[in-house]
Amino acid sequence: MSNIAELNPAPLWKHFARLCEIPRPSKHEERVVAYIVDFCNERGLDVKLDKIGNVIIKKPATEGMENRKTLAMQSHVDMVPQKNADSDHDFLKDPIRPQIDGEWVAATGTTLGADNGIGVAAILALLESTDIPHPALEALLTIDEEAGMTGAKNLQPGYFEAELLLNLDTEDEGELYIGCAGGVDVNIQLLYSAEAVPANHKTFKLSVRGLRGGHSGLDIDKGRGNANKIANRIIDTASREISELRIASLDGGSLRNAIPRESFSTVTAPAENAARLMEIALQETALIKAELDNEPKLDITLEATETPASVMDKDSQQKLIRTLRCCPNGVERMSTALEGIADTSNNLARVVSEEVDGKSQVRIQCLVRSLSDSARDQHGLNVAAAFELAGAQTSLDNAYPGWTPNPKSPLLTLMKDVYKEMEGEEPQVKVIHAGLECGLLAKPYPHWDMVSFGPTIRRAHSPEERVHIESVGNFWKYFLKVVTAIPANN
Repeated sequence: MSNIAELNPAPLWKHFARLCEIPRPSKHEERVVAYIVDFCNERGLDVKLDKIGNVIIKKPATEGMENRKTLAMQSHVDMVPQKNADSDHDFLKDPIRPQIDGEWVAATGTTLGADNGIGVAAILALLESTDIPHPALEALLTIDEEAGMTGAKNLQPGYFEAELLLNLDTEDEGELYIGCAGGVDVNIQLLYSAEAVPANHKTFKLSVRGLRGGHSGLDIDKGRGNANKIANRIIDTASREISELRIASLDGGSLRNAIPRESFSTVTAPAENAARLMEIALQETALIKAELDNEPKLDITLEATETPASVMDKDSQQKLIRTLRCCPNGVERMSTALEGIADTSNNLARVVSEEVDGKSQVRIQCLVRSLSDSARDQHGLNVAAAFELAGAQTSLDNAYPGWTPNPKSPLLTLMKDVYKEMEGEEPQVKVIHAGLECGLLAKPYPHWDMVSFGPTIRRAHSPEERVHIESVGNFWKYFLKVVTAIPANN
């Protein structure tokens, strides 16, 4: 079978296949939003857009379910646009090309968009159904979750009547989530002087590829390599011996919420040091590969390339290299209250040299996460302070709160009972280090009783993203069981 629309459950996979055809990277959701609005209008569903562009849909209860509590469902329509360096995919124009790989569905050289397309597809399938009993339904499909949670941040009160909300945006079958980390972006700009390439210098391109990458919340505790850190380590090691080594350009990582898988740097060095530079790169590569035994596909190359237009001044270069060395990356602290859960972390996500308004700068983006809003802010300041010592301009932006767990949630109790009835065992109840929109949704709708769940998705936010086919079927069955089990109004 090659057509994912033919997989079971067909109602869900049909909609996911259609979503794959519609470009929907974060901040470019207009086509998928238009598709959903047309879908609703064709089926006589009550649909509207709020001022920020979130889609709000309502459907009356089926016969016999009119006395049940109204149920809200929520997912986000955007996806993370990540691709391999050798892919020519254009996320603004090209459809995602899903393929069945044994027990999984994956994409071809790009992210799949199962995060959160499977959740959106499940909601559309239920809204389209004519034979599934359900209470009155309210759906919230938010925009720009992956690049700033813009939709959730700008949601206003007054649109919804429901007291219960199902968030369909977590990635392990059999797990129910009742809390999540908050986050804040740390943005850094380090100005430098562009200088002429020194005479008799040879130019090299340093490429770091093949890292596993992944979600900077879900995977930050797995000890995966960071391409920005690796590239900087090699450059630093070389510059300590070859004092005249110069950086011409840097381009590492892509998105703030994805662990960097690739980095490409251009450096120059005196011609007489070229052979030694190669030796240092090979020696350091061997050490790094031995240290990162969980990165079997790590590929580091140093190759001659064309002479650049300019290089970075030495003083700025030294400050940058040293600061990138000491920039916190990975888990800062594990939770003492929740076993096995990261409490606070930072992802050194993006390092790129660029010209802006005639000025040369290195722009650096980090994403700090924490279960505590105060620890989030303090660690953000820690990250910023390292770069401020190097003379950089920094800002903390787009802060969003965590979602405080409520172990006594009536919705959680209902969902645990339904799961145990279906599977004969208790589901796992967890708090996640990733950022869910629930913390933000609680601001305009503080009365919402919320639980998050989903199918098994692996390597989200990377081109290796995949979703487990059987788990999608189990997720759908469980979703419908919960929908039909919603209790009566008091």
